[in-house]
Amino acid sequence: MTHTALSVNLNKIALLRNSREGNYPSVVEHAKVCLAAGAEGITVHPRPDQRHIRPGDVYDLSELVKPLAGIEFNVEGNPFAGAQGSYPGFMALVEKCRPDQCTLVPDGDDQLTSDHGFDLTTSADSLKPIIQQLKDWGCRISLFMDPDIEQIKLAKELGVERIELYTGPYAEAYRQQSNNLEALFEQYKEAAIAATAMGLGVNAGHDLDLENLPKFRQIPDILEVSIGHALTVDSIAMGMETAVRRYHAICQA
Repeated sequence: MTHTALSVNLNKIALLRNSREGNYPSVVEHAKVCLAAGAEGITVHPRPDQRHIRPGDVYDLSELVKPLAGIEFNVEGNPFAGAQGSYPGFMALVEKCRPDQCTLVPDGDDQLTSDHGFDLTTSADSLKPIIQQLKDWGCRISLFMDPDIEQIKLAKELGVERIELYTGPYAEAYRQQSNNLEALFEQYKEAAIAATAMGLGVNAGHDLDLENLPKFRQIPDILEVSIGHALTVDSIAMGMETAVRRYHAICQA
């Protein structure tokens, strides 16, 4: 089984920090803990309302990760989000920090969290110039996608290097032990295998946790998982270093 990289999403550390004045807890210091515990990457998902990650966090984390061999910085978000107050716009953030990977997500500004992949039958044309710009900046591009093989074919046609499978429905089915869990799991597996056969790298993320991640890891060739909410919650009980090591062990299994 292919080793799967663990990229820790630090949004919820920033959310906690933002509940008070100052810089406590420090997003950068928690990133250092994650990397020391074995994480291969750091993910952030800045939004225009700055409810958690702020532009300064993006720049600071970029500076932390850039000199570290084998460690990647992944910035994800809505590529169409423009400037708003002190938020410079998603593409302006990416242009300044030039992350290793840019994961494009079809988020609306008012969404609580990401809850669907791109419908490329309607958004492909608007994404084309953005994808070209990101390539010019040297970023690997990943599109947030549902496990829909026809949609994944369209992602391949756009020339991106990877997709990130939106795993929210899988996580919910696992939590409820729904009757459709196995069928849904097979849908993700078939989508991942098809994407790999097309030459796309496959990432995954959203609501993966210590309970449902081992089963999901049975899918071959998942290159990276991005995990934030559940890992942060687990960190409250067991400490962040231990939580990262637990998730990393599953990714290496």
